[in-house]
Amino acid sequence: MEKTILTGIRPTGRLHLGHFFGATKNWVELQDKYQSFFEIADVQALTDNFDNPTKVRENVREIAIDLLSIGIDPNKSIMFIQSMIPEIAELTIFYSNLVTMARLYRNPTIKTEIAQKKAIFGNHGESVTYGFVGYPVSQAADITAFNGELVPVGEDQLPLIEQCREIVRKFNSIYGDTLKEPEPYLSKTTRIKGLDGNDKMGKSLGNAIYLRDSEEIITKKIMNAVTDSNKIKKNDPANPDKCMVYYYHQLVNHTNLDVVCSECRKGSRGCVQCKKELIAHMMNFLKPIQEKAHYYENHPEVVDAILLDGTKKAQKVAKETMKKVKKAIKIDYYS
Repeated sequence: MEKTILTGIRPTGRLHLGHFFGATKNWVELQDKYQSFFEIADVQALTDNFDNPTKVRENVREIAIDLLSIGIDPNKSIMFIQSMIPEIAELTIFYSNLVTMARLYRNPTIKTEIAQKKAIFGNHGESVTYGFVGYPVSQAADITAFNGELVPVGEDQLPLIEQCREIVRKFNSIYGDTLKEPEPYLSKTTRIKGLDGNDKMGKSLGNAIYLRDSEEIITKKIMNAVTDSNKIKKNDPANPDKCMVYYYHQLVNHTNLDVVCSECRKGSRGCVQCKKELIAHMMNFLKPIQEKAHYYENHPEVVDAILLDGTKKAQKVAKETMKKVKKAIKIDYYS
């Protein structure tokens, strides 16, 4: 039997190139090989957006549109809304008894994210919520609710998967062999850099190109992208390895990449020319995605029907898992 994959994305904004090349492009390929569950993790999005639920709600459909537009096929996979699966919340409560707060604070991913909050918000970064620190427990519930055997992740998320594996092992050791222990499925692609050269492309960093950005917006962003600071004049030779414009050429330019590189090194290519070429390649690359997105934007009822159907299918699987879990912990009263 084919293995089951569970992965998800938080609906806090539309998808950008970092999401695409770093994760979701891989999801499209995986759905042809595995039984795939794609979760729109609205509950997890509320862990640090609890004071802005409208933002989360509005982006559920936007994320679904983006996923459908890049090739997630509801005939091959199951896309669902996390909050509509109450079994996930139940599992989170049961699993929380199996993890100490000290262990959660030692999780490298959580430690890093708390440090980032402190760097941004100062002393307010200390005020992390129970829900935020308990994120790995919630993620373990996401995975196990659907018998996830493989979880596509980047290296920075490996500690979260290990935390899930620990929870599963402890549950099974106490209550009997009930849950499947998942394995990480490492992404083939490293994290995509931002237009400013930052190692991470992110919504909050303002350095991202979104899949549905207009040509006008993309032009403005690319024209301001970081290039080799040693190139002062148009004909100065430059190092393409220090240029974000060339970095993005490597992602979307499949016609004259060698020419771009050699001309840059020789000084026969100006930055303005290079950026304009990148804009053309970028729009050509995004065209089929944006055409599909335009259809779904004009037919929201189609998107809603896909989400509802996928969520109903996910609910059936989660209910079966919960039956096994409650029987194992002997709270299956009157069943």
